[in-house]
Amino acid sequence: MTNPLETASLAESVELAVVTRGDFIESRHAGSAVVLSPEGETLVAMGAPETPFFTRSALKPLQSLAMHSVGLSLASDEERALSLASHDGFKRHAEVVWRMLSAGGLSDKALLCPPSWPSNAAEARAHASRGGSRERMLHCCSGKHAAMLRTCQVNGWDLGTYLSPTHPLQATIKETVQRFTGEVPYVAVDGCGAPTHAVSLTGFARAMRRMATSEPQSPFPLHRHAYELLRSARAEGWAVCGPGSNDTALIDRLGVFSKLGAEGSVVVITPSGYVAVVKTLDGSQRPLHLIAGELLTRVGAISQEAFEAVKPELHLRVSGGGAPVGEIRVAF
Repeated sequence: MTNPLETASLAESVELAVVTRGDFIESRHAGSAVVLSPEGETLVAMGAPETPFFTRSALKPLQSLAMHSVGLSLASDEERALSLASHDGFKRHAEVVWRMLSAGGLSDKALLCPPSWPSNAAEARAHASRGGSRERMLHCCSGKHAAMLRTCQVNGWDLGTYLSPTHPLQATIKETVQRFTGEVPYVAVDGCGAPTHAVSLTGFARAMRRMATSEPQSPFPLHRHAYELLRSARAEGWAVCGPGSNDTALIDRLGVFSKLGAEGSVVVITPSGYVAVVKTLDGSQRPLHLIAGELLTRVGAISQEAFEAVKPELHLRVSGGGAPVGEIRVAF
């Protein structure tokens, strides 16, 4: 790995996508990408896949796995999916988070994520019309935070300091990240206040492949948990993000697992164990699912026909005067 205090440079990156308006290429997105096979073979390596990047919310499956490995037990697929979600703050999301907290005798006051409006604009307007305001349960990471609190309860760990990097919970998560990626992560603070970890795209893909190829009959509880978490997320795609989102569209339409991370990262995992990780250099999210889906299509992990059918749901259209005048498309 290179210096963990910086991500890939422009010179190290490659052009991944372009944005057109008419026949004119208006914007370009550079970055890095990697695709691994179920056997761990590197099928695609673009840009600087060995350079660290902050995984941000794309890391949540590993964070949830770490919590389950030390005793967290959630009651349903919905709750397991919310434990690794970046949800859009729909009322249904908040209801599941409330159930997660209530099962431990906790209230939303125990959450240390910032109060937030729903991420979905229409839901934010509906919430305001009901007299609502910013709430911690509406923060996109509230499911993860509820799971963190429940994990602390199971282990007798302090609830008021669960976000501290030196807290036993965060030490457990870091050890799991290190174990699954094979790398020592660089740790900083995420937008929700929890520690976030920087590893290489290849290391992160390696970790996600290990989760994806875990089996429900494994003699090792850790692998059974990994299987169950991804199965639950695929079963409840609405919980991972929300209606109208790219993550939920890929999960529901293609049967894959998809998880967005802030500042332009995404991981997409097929049930058979193919993994694509993409990071844009400028932090843009708009081309990520297109790039990951195209890469998985080209290596034969998902069908071209199925991916073409879901593209209209990925917000790739560029509009002018209310009509389509361009598109986001891959540049490779």
